[in-house]
Amino acid sequence: MAAAMAGTSEDFPSEIQDQLSSFDDSLTKVEDTLKPLLMTPLNEVHEKLNPLDCAKVNLVAAYAVNSLFWTYLNVRGENPKEHPVKQELDRIRGYMNRVKEIQEKEKAPKLDKPASKRFVKSALWQAAHAKASAQKDDGASTSQADTSRLQPQPKRQRLNEQNESSKSESGKKEKRTAKCNTGQKNLKIEGTN
Repeated sequence: MAAAMAGTSEDFPSEIQDQLSSFDDSLTKVEDTLKPLLMTPLNEVHEKLNPLDCAKVNLVAAYAVNSLFWTYLNVRGENPKEHPVKQELDRIRGYMNRVKEIQEKEKAPKLDKPASKRFVKSALWQAAHAKASAQKDDGASTSQADTSRLQPQPKRQRLNEQNESSKSESGKKEKRTAKCNTGQKNLKIEGTN
C-alpha cells in the first residue's frame, strides 16, 4: 500500500501525507496481527478453545471487520454514524458485554452446598438439644444453672454466661440470663449463681 502511495505523494498536501502514512502503518499492524488468525482454518481454532473463548474470537473478528469498514466509510467522506455499520458495532459491543458478565459470574464465589448443609444440620441439632434439655430440666430437682453447665452449649451462649459471671461480685447471688439465637427461635435460659 505504501508503494501505491509513493507515486501519488505529490498530489496531497504535506499535512495529509503524514496522516496517510500513519494510517498506512496502522493498517499494516492490523494485517500483521490478524495474519495468524486468518492463516489458521476456523475449525481448528474452534476445536482448541472452550465455548467462551470461541465466542470471544468470533466477536473480536466481527468487531475488527466492522471497525475497518467504519474507517473505510470515513476515508470515503461518508458519515458512518448514519450507516447500518453503527448498529452492527453496537450489537457486537452488547454481545461483548454479555461475555464479560459471564466471565465475572464464573469468577464469583460459589456456594459450598455440603458445607452449608453441615452448618444447618448442626444448628438444628443444637436447637433441638437445647429445647429438650430445657424441658427435661424444668422437672429436675437440681438448679438449671448447674445442669446447663453439663449440657453442650453453643459458643455464643457460653460467652454470654462467662461475661455475666465475670461482672458479678464474689459472694453475691445474681440472676443470669443467656440468650441463644438458633435461627428458628430465641431460647432464654435463666438461673442463679
